[in-house]
Amino acid sequence: MEEKCGEQPIFSTRAHVFQIDPVTKKNWIPASKHAATVSYFYDATRNVYRIISVGGTKAIINSTITPNMTFTKTSQKFGQWADSRANTVYGLGFASEQNLSQFAEKFQEVREAARLARERSQDKTELTNPALNITSQQVVPSPIISTNGPGDEKFFRSQSAEMELNTDRERVKKMLSEGSVCEVQWEAEFFSLQDNNNKLVAALREANANVEKWKKQLAGYQEEAERLRQRVAELESQTTSEPNAEQGDEQSERQQNLEMLLKSKEEEIIFLKEQRPDLRELETERDDLLQRLQDLEERNQEMEKELQRAEQSLRDSKLERDRMREEISKAGDELDMKICQLNDLRLGLAQLLESN
Repeated sequence: MEEKCGEQPIFSTRAHVFQIDPVTKKNWIPASKHAATVSYFYDATRNVYRIISVGGTKAIINSTITPNMTFTKTSQKFGQWADSRANTVYGLGFASEQNLSQFAEKFQEVREAARLARERSQDKTELTNPALNITSQQVVPSPIISTNGPGDEKFFRSQSAEMELNTDRERVKKMLSEGSVCEVQWEAEFFSLQDNNNKLVAALREANANVEKWKKQLAGYQEEAERLRQRVAELESQTTSEPNAEQGDEQSERQQNLEMLLKSKEEEIIFLKEQRPDLRELETERDDLLQRLQDLEERNQEMEKELQRAEQSLRDSKLERDRMREEISKAGDELDMKICQLNDLRLGLAQLLESN
């Protein structure tokens, strides 16, 4: 979907898109098989903010943000909001808690901007800078300290220890990121397998229905042919027992008509037998579909076990991250104490030099 004239993108992320079931109002229905791009847009022509996501050739989210909307976090990686204009509730599943937090913060900013835009539009004023400023993460630079004297060796040792801790911290972040991506891939493949499973079940039911239909139709034609044969036999017996010539001619004509009708019915039965599919082939195909369905169910169970193991690995990674944070905090405290000791040592040396 192309951007409309005057519409500017503000913020984009990736997430699995869901909509509430319109019947039950409780269950979630996936709007896309895989994670889709979800973006905030500002429409300068109408002075409104929207959330838009496109899946394939159609928009799966087209929600206009109003000041009374609320985005709710229902779990560590899932959030939702209600759109009264679209008469639905949208849900988003993110790859990480950080992505969910960023989206929620941007939702609050956009809602506030929508409120200000409505107030300004009522006063017939125009926004000079409608696009939201994306706040970048602030990185506090490490202070540069130059020292001369016997405390240099201790300072550089502390700095080396801090660099090692930073390296471990980056490694833990990478492990967490890889675990989240793996979890999303398992979820996407699980949804795809469920879809294929449903298609195979529908194909199996249709094949069974066709087999039963052909069986019933063939049995009906066979019964009708048998009735016609019995009728012909009765007419022949009546013809041989009655001596009247006129009745014999009439019976003979009726017999010929019935024989022609019987012949046409037999030809139709032969044609249907030639046209109908082989029942054995259909049964073989049905058995193959059942075997594939059983294999898919076993694979689904394996995928669920793999997903559980991935979740356990992610929990272990989170525990390891918390442990690393505690170690980094302890190392920072030790570094601060050593810096204070170094400053005290410098002050003592300076006083000693002044006294000499």
